Amino acid sequence: MRTLPAATALAVLFSSAVLTAAPASADTARTVAVTAAADTVVDGVHQRLFFSDRYQSKIVVTDNAGKAVAELTGLPQVQDLELSPDSGTLYAAVYGADKIVAFDTATLTQTAEYPTGAKTTPSHLAYADGKLWFGYGDQWDSGLGSVDLTAETPMVTLDLAAGHDFASPPKLYADPDNPGTLLALDAGISSGPIVVYDISSGTPAIRVSAEKGGFYHDAALTPDGQNVVVAGNSALTEYRLSDLEEVRTFPVASEPETVSIAPDGTVAATVLDTDDLGDTYVFAADPGRPASVRNLSHSWMPWYGHSTNWSADGGKLFVMSEGGDNDSSTFNVVDEPRKYVATLKADAPATATRAKSLTVKGSLVSGLALPAGTPLTVTRTDLESPKGKSLGTKSLATGGKFSFTDTPPAGGKVTYKVTYAGDATHASATASDTVEVSRATPTLTLNNNGKVYDHGKDVAFTAHLGTTYKNRTVEIWANPFGSDKPNKLVRTGTVNSSGNLSVTLDMARDTTVTAVFKGDARYAPKTVKATAYARVKVSTALSKHYKTGKIGSTTYYYFHKNTDVISTTTMSYYKDRKQRLELQVYSQGKWYSGATEYFKLGTSGKSVVNLGHAGKSGIRARVRSSYINASSGDNVNSTTHGAWKYFVFTN
Repeated sequence: MRTLPAATALAVLFSSAVLTAAPASADTARTVAVTAAADTVVDGVHQRLFFSDRYQSKIVVTDNAGKAVAELTGLPQVQDLELSPDSGTLYAAVYGADKIVAFDTATLTQTAEYPTGAKTTPSHLAYADGKLWFGYGDQWDSGLGSVDLTAETPMVTLDLAAGHDFASPPKLYADPDNPGTLLALDAGISSGPIVVYDISSGTPAIRVSAEKGGFYHDAALTPDGQNVVVAGNSALTEYRLSDLEEVRTFPVASEPETVSIAPDGTVAATVLDTDDLGDTYVFAADPGRPASVRNLSHSWMPWYGHSTNWSADGGKLFVMSEGGDNDSSTFNVVDEPRKYVATLKADAPATATRAKSLTVKGSLVSGLALPAGTPLTVTRTDLESPKGKSLGTKSLATGGKFSFTDTPPAGGKVTYKVTYAGDATHASATASDTVEVSRATPTLTLNNNGKVYDHGKDVAFTAHLGTTYKNRTVEIWANPFGSDKPNKLVRTGTVNSSGNLSVTLDMARDTTVTAVFKGDARYAPKTVKATAYARVKVSTALSKHYKTGKIGSTTYYYFHKNTDVISTTTMSYYKDRKQRLELQVYSQGKWYSGATEYFKLGTSGKSVVNLGHAGKSGIRARVRSSYINASSGDNVNSTTHGAWKYFVFTN
């Protein structure tokens, strides 16, 4: 018999990790086919967004949820976008084709194009006083131009910088509520100024200019058009356009990249966030209120172009972040951007004893602190209450801390879920943690382990389950040896009054039987195994003999000395199985091994072997066929020796 495999012990380790609500994510996030947004504009009339993709030379159009509507293609290195005041026309600066093109926002068809001149490479746009103003050129060969849209034949005019020598194409901003004013940022150099032009005469004149640190990444005008918030190289700052004096600074943790201002004056900005601490800031009009900070992406935020916008009504915030591949970005929608993110943490012990008290601790913190007494609701989920059981309301203590005690009635995995419902200024939050609560070890046994049975015998396997709480169900599985027979559930049911559940198996192969108790609220799961072994059916028949007779008490087959002995073995068949044929010769009162060899069975389970003849009389011999586990070509049965067949040669 083969050596039985040793049992393997499995150790299960349980640990408890502090789980935190996830304010990092947006309310919705969708992949859009934009490599990197050079500019983004919101069309409130048609409830659409337009993203310019300079790498793929196209404008991607989506709805307010980021679902694709259309793509406007064939726009080499398209950059800035601008909507007409009535949202009827979208203008695009097509850098790689030296022109500005216009699209009807309702039909998304091109309606006009305005060549700006060879090698002008227009890149930035602003609509003001009936003209489309554009920044163009490259580095110190940059300038300010305009397209007069009021003329019967729109005219393009270049070199309108009024004496200022731009270090790069100016970023342009204008607002209908402040007519006659055009803002230009000389963004490509540290000494580049912010320039405010008076355009009321149709020809720009510098009204005021001041250096504010240069390298301006983005800017947004306040709703009245009187001030501008600039995302500079290291600061987010608001200036008056009348004199470019600083009005307010907005504290951010890292380099600001994009900025947008809602109709009510709420400022939203993204920062590079190399340390993954928070990338999206929302500042209320009240400078005494701290920023609401969210972490929408775990990658650096885009640092080129304008990719943050408020919805037209100012209710939602749209933010672009890095996508899953080089040809896409993630469009994030924050539904309640003015609300402060509440970070909730719950910390329960890793393990606990059933029916004994445990303590769950945690914290609820926010940029705008929550007062002591803030209500938190707690739910416990366990085997007794799989849908959750309310543990009532717990109150936040000072410093944003909380704790409560509970006595778990059920063992196993117990989860405590803590929920903060939110309020007018704070977003809701949820956190949970899991405790592994002890359970008693039940008694579960299975008979017949290690026993060997004749092939085909019906054997009853009985699982015995000791005391448990509620669950009295046991599963019995049978796994015959051999890859062609899967592990199979042969019975599942409730044990009888004695705690027993039985199943009868036909022992055609060695079989591992498994009994499984899945546990209940007070008793742990348990599994036991028993391996029983099955012999093969084997018989040997001799032929070509002329008679049978006894020598002593043993029956012999008689063969003439020159007649070959034919041995036919019949054995339980298995693919590629071989029988071992063993021949012995009798001499001087002892049996001596003559030959041992393996012969492959036919698909009928038979193997016929010619043993030859002795050539002289008086020779006595015997032969038997055996199945030897593993050596016979497989290991699905236990070693089985057939009976010896005795024969003698005579004249």
